[in-house]
Amino acid sequence: MENGKATRMAIIAAHGTLDMAYPPLILATAAAAMDMEVTIFFTFYGLEILKKGKNEHLQVAPLGNPAMPAVVGDMHVPNIVGVLPGMTAMATSMMHEWMKRANVASIPELLDAARELGVKLVACQMTMDVLGVKKEELIEGLEIGGAATFIDFASENAITLAF
Repeated sequence: MENGKATRMAIIAAHGTLDMAYPPLILATAAAAMDMEVTIFFTFYGLEILKKGKNEHLQVAPLGNPAMPAVVGDMHVPNIVGVLPGMTAMATSMMHEWMKRANVASIPELLDAARELGVKLVACQMTMDVLGVKKEELIEGLEIGGAATFIDFASENAITLAF
């Protein structure tokens, strides 16, 4: 702690959808830019964010995501329409367009920025074993570690967040 403020941030990324990839990366890069020491622990489907070529194509599903605005013209589309073929692609395209209009970096760009800012990216070894993910499938510049790696970092006065 410095002047009563935490100087570290520990983030768990457990979801691999487009809408759930942005929060941990945006918060991590913001904290690192504020001179905080940051670690993101990618576990279970969060590993999708670290996969080469996959992180450029993360999707967001409208079904089961009732907070996602589904508006066509002035008409609100019921969430159940998300079961129709092509709705995930449409929702993903819509989110990409929102981010582009707001000048928000892409997931690969945020990963690059995180590494440049010194954010430690840790892929969960147990999850890799369970899901059969090989280190070669993941982007460069990360560590492989277990729960103890994350807990050790988080236990030293870190703000801890999970997504």
